[in-house]
Amino acid sequence: MPGTFSSVPAPKPKASRSLLVASAALISLSLTAPAALAAPTPSTSPSATPPAKMSTVGGTRLGQPGTQVNLTAGVPVLPKDVTARSWIVSDAESGEVLAAHNAHWRLPPASTLKMLFADTVLPRFPKSTTHKVVPTDLAGMGAGSSMVGIKEGQTYTVHDLWLGVFLRSGNDAVHVLSAMNGGVEQTVKDMQDHADELQALDTHVVSPDGYDQAGQVSSAYDLSLFARSGLQKKDFREYCSTVRAKFPGDTTKNAKGQSVRGSFEIQNTNRLLSGDTDVPVYQGIAGVKNGNTTNAGATFTGVAERGGRVLLVTVMNPEKKEHNEVYKETAKLFDWGFQAAGKATPVGELVPPKGAVGSSAQPGASASASGSGSGSGKGAGSKPVAAASADGSGGIGVALAITGGVLVLLAGAAFLVNRRWPLPDLVRRRTRP
Repeated sequence: MPGTFSSVPAPKPKASRSLLVASAALISLSLTAPAALAAPTPSTSPSATPPAKMSTVGGTRLGQPGTQVNLTAGVPVLPKDVTARSWIVSDAESGEVLAAHNAHWRLPPASTLKMLFADTVLPRFPKSTTHKVVPTDLAGMGAGSSMVGIKEGQTYTVHDLWLGVFLRSGNDAVHVLSAMNGGVEQTVKDMQDHADELQALDTHVVSPDGYDQAGQVSSAYDLSLFARSGLQKKDFREYCSTVRAKFPGDTTKNAKGQSVRGSFEIQNTNRLLSGDTDVPVYQGIAGVKNGNTTNAGATFTGVAERGGRVLLVTVMNPEKKEHNEVYKETAKLFDWGFQAAGKATPVGELVPPKGAVGSSAQPGASASASGSGSGSGKGAGSKPVAAASADGSGGIGVALAITGGVLVLLAGAAFLVNRRWPLPDLVRRRTRP
């Protein structure tokens, strides 16, 4: 059985009624802001080097190439041996981005895209629903796909299928669930629509399982949005934190001629959760998803909790190709994040979904209002590793200038409402066997 969590209701947003009224009254004015708040649509073909200009969703600093961090007094230096092409460290609850490197670089995501698949499809079927697999369910899987071992003619529960997705990264389980959802084409459309709702504008979905396909890209920033959204769902938290489970096998006849369904054990391929010879289980780890393909290299998004603080780290394609390198670099960034949390001035934020109560209609607006994405930092002694863009606007400044400061007040109200997105207790999982 998978792990279980105690569900903690989210506290009511703390914002004055007058501020919320002001926000509502000014919403029509915000609609006059140009589309410049969103970054220009980048190419769906990943390049060898990060583009000079990327999306500014979440803050101007996050659209700049290179490492973004504010080295204020007391903030530890970043680990020097992190070789990933892109990475991001963020607070899962407040959404504050503590540091990032090419956060919006559009790269192949591999199976980390299954977080978006799960966040999209999980709510649609009760886990007790059963499905008998037919040949067309498994059609179209890429050569060399990771599989959990689903067999045609066998019946599985939705619960079984999700264990296959999260623990073994089974493309066969993804394709069966996609068939139940109306087919691969419909599921891809649903995933793209959900990515757009989450303001994950770097993501272009071609296959539901993350298998290498021309034009299929995401970013470290978007993958963190998918994880943060998924972790709001109890089933998502349970599956991504399960270390091992029994999976249904073949049906055979016993000595009495009775049909008996066998089973076999599957283990989570997230090595920070299950451990390996060269990677210990990370203290406080609670998920989320790993991936590895020829084009993407190794990719990973993890969530961990220490001392009441919950962090997300996403790492994409380390240049260093040692065994389990993606987990080693993630662990180093987690260590840095827990040391820097509460000390480092944020360089941006993970934006809430478009439909979140009180959220701004414009991507990245709340980051501008909070000051976390402007690149200026807070207080004396701030030492940003990468300088702000020449005009200091990154598109957000244009909208602010046109609205004459009205959008600042509107976004400020939205930020007070949405700056914290509390998560249930992530680490009260079953004891590992």
